[in-house]
Amino acid sequence: MLASLLIQTLNGLASASLLFLVALGLSLIFGVTRIVNFAHGSFYMLGAYIAISANAWLGGGALGFWGGAVVAALAVAAIGLAMELTILRRIYRAPELLQLVATFGVVLIVKDAVLAAWGPEDILGPRAPGLTGSLTILGKQLPTYDAFLLVIGPAMLGGVWWLLNRTAWGLRVRAATEDREMAAALGIDQALLFSSVLALGAFLAGLAGALALPREPASLGMDLSIIADVFVVTVVGGLGSIPGAYLAAVLISVVKAWCIGLGTTTIAGVTISFSKLTLVAEFVVMAAVLLARPHGLLGSEPAVQRGAATTFAPLPIPSRSFWAKGASALALLLLLPLIVDRYNLVLLTDIAAFALVAASLAILMGWGGMASFGHAAYFGAGAYGAALASLAGLPFAAALLVGLAVAALLAALIGRLALEASGISLAMLTLAFAQILWAVAFQWDEVTGGSNGLVGIWPPTLLAEKWAYYLLAISFAAAVMAAIWHLAHTPIGYALRATRDHARRAEASGLDIKGIRLAAFVLSGSVAGLAGALLVFSKGSLSPDALAIPRSVDALVMVLLGGVETLAGPVVGAFVFTLLSDWLTRATPYWQAVLGMTIVVLTLVFPRGITGTIGGWLAERRRQ
Repeated sequence: MLASLLIQTLNGLASASLLFLVALGLSLIFGVTRIVNFAHGSFYMLGAYIAISANAWLGGGALGFWGGAVVAALAVAAIGLAMELTILRRIYRAPELLQLVATFGVVLIVKDAVLAAWGPEDILGPRAPGLTGSLTILGKQLPTYDAFLLVIGPAMLGGVWWLLNRTAWGLRVRAATEDREMAAALGIDQALLFSSVLALGAFLAGLAGALALPREPASLGMDLSIIADVFVVTVVGGLGSIPGAYLAAVLISVVKAWCIGLGTTTIAGVTISFSKLTLVAEFVVMAAVLLARPHGLLGSEPAVQRGAATTFAPLPIPSRSFWAKGASALALLLLLPLIVDRYNLVLLTDIAAFALVAASLAILMGWGGMASFGHAAYFGAGAYGAALASLAGLPFAAALLVGLAVAALLAALIGRLALEASGISLAMLTLAFAQILWAVAFQWDEVTGGSNGLVGIWPPTLLAEKWAYYLLAISFAAAVMAAIWHLAHTPIGYALRATRDHARRAEASGLDIKGIRLAAFVLSGSVAGLAGALLVFSKGSLSPDALAIPRSVDALVMVLLGGVETLAGPVVGAFVFTLLSDWLTRATPYWQAVLGMTIVVLTLVFPRGITGTIGGWLAERRRQ
């Protein structure tokens, strides 16, 4: 057992080196630009694929492998620089989370570009010449290449430390990390600095992808699989902390390796399947660390960046004209079954549910200034609660209430645990809890059906027709949206926005900050849970995908595309995103690339979201 754990530890340290290379680039980029670059996983994937082609072009062998790795890293650096010059530079002054949406659009573009260039099949990469054997340690075999990787991480850590602490460029990077405005006042060219940092970060991610080939094939899923781990490492180590990122990479990689090594083990008469924990080991570690140290292992409270804070325009009080237009739109929607076919009725039902999800997330993000990267937890909890209640024989209305209650209880629990954190740490804690819940649903075959999910979840006969269920979903959505819009201008709505705009001043005024934010979590989770419950009866089936990261990302994109500063923004974002996704899926096999380009264009044209930007245009026109 001891020998096996030692080998697994060494394997974990080898994995930590590759993970650290990617996290190192992300930490540098975030430290200087304050951008959470979702496309960083795409750089890693591109590094692997380009290295395979470069290896063949260079004729294989030592030159092909090592030269191909360098060529791949340089090519990815050029791609990262192009992204910075053409996209990010235009939206540096936009809200930070909108920048994340723009990089998500890049993810979709790169994924389809790789699909078109290299095809859908996994591709085995070359082995490292001279490092193809193994070493014997306590009777166990350790691949020689893993032994090589063991030194890469510490060597890169030392090299970056020297670069940041012993060069003029490193001095500028550290100055911009501490205070961008003061660095600019001292004459540091921020545009050049941002470009160089992003190119270096992309170079490191591309190099890591190339060096990963002897351990795993190049595949289209590499980007999302690595980016979740990299976000975890960056946050657990402490945002912007290079030593913290290395420590977190080691901690998480070794814990995952131990879970694999222990397998199913009996401890004190209790049988524990550690291998099942590998799906969420990093998220369990992250939750534990952030609950104890909200700023990460070696992180500290970020310095205030003057002029970098997001300012929110006041929510206008809905006028009679607003409500009249809303009533007219609802009447039109209720008449659509007379002219729309079954397929489009199902699509409109989906839009109604997703509009509720987006509106629920906007309560946290727009009113409370609290980002959530794991909002799918409440959506999926509501769906599973309603589905299990229905399969247990409860009436339809009772099943909907069960789904809503389960989501509300989950939101209360997560909110109570997560509200000690703030900013990106809060967002990542919500992601951690969502992933833990996804792992439970994925593996609890006896209750959730596991990866096969649940089937046969249908509404009663009265609502079996698509038009009837559509009318119900639209009515529910309209009623809940009206209630949310009304709530925005009640004391709780004003109090929540006060905690967002100036928490200390709000607390000095006698407001219970934590209580108000917890209430926002419960309200937001309840609405998202109701949306999940409504959608599961429309589809008739349910799988763990309802709790997965892509569902949370979709909700985030909807809110930010529509705009968090207006009441109608989430609805507009849900409509645009869902309609585009459906139409493009049927129109082209490369729909992700077209959708990604559309998202990028929308973020460039509407830097405050569609409704926020258009509202600003109209206000400016009225002032002229």
